[in-house]
Amino acid sequence: MSTSTPKIACLPNGPYYLLNDVTPRVIPHIRKSGGEPCMTVTGVALCRCGGSSNKPFCDGTHGTNGFSDANLAHGAHDKRDNYRGTHITIHDNRGICAHAGACTDNLSSVFKMGNEPWIDPDGAAVAEIIKTIQKCPSGALSYSIDGVEHRDQDREPMVTVTKDGPYAITGAIGLIDQALAHGASSEHYTLCRCGASKNKPFCDGSHWRVGFKDDAN
Repeated sequence: MSTSTPKIACLPNGPYYLLNDVTPRVIPHIRKSGGEPCMTVTGVALCRCGGSSNKPFCDGTHGTNGFSDANLAHGAHDKRDNYRGTHITIHDNRGICAHAGACTDNLSSVFKMGNEPWIDPDGAAVAEIIKTIQKCPSGALSYSIDGVEHRDQDREPMVTVTKDGPYAITGAIGLIDQALAHGASSEHYTLCRCGASKNKPFCDGSHWRVGFKDDAN
């Protein structure tokens, strides 16, 4: 079994391809016309159109339901705001937020939905703020202390199929040929699997709007 870090490829107007082993391996019981063995990488196709009847795996429905992988997000939203407090600075890029509620639900004294400014970096103890930011699945939030930014965590590579929501990626699984947003983490991010995000391949919370469900998960 390979010990290399997995990678994810976004196939055009099709599924994500999770490459668990990027080293080509000989496939048993198949050969070329000249007798040479056939080799390929090892991976699995994951649904991102929202329509597969075999979620989280792709069953080809993207070919019949008109799925498009076009990114329709407004580029002006891709910017990072800095909220400086006495002991910690909180960085936030609303353009990549998946609206999971990990911040507002867990620490409303700092992350104040509906307020402006919506982040108060002095609203709780630094340890509480750090703990909450580390729960942000999309990488929209990070923090700095004494001028040093803390953006990533040390975790094993994992794709988590969240309940009625996106794929939560952790552990620095590489995303092939996809540009990351300003200040975004490459260690953790969220990928749309409902098919409705305007910021494909990333989740923008549209699964809430369209009522995406995956009862088998």
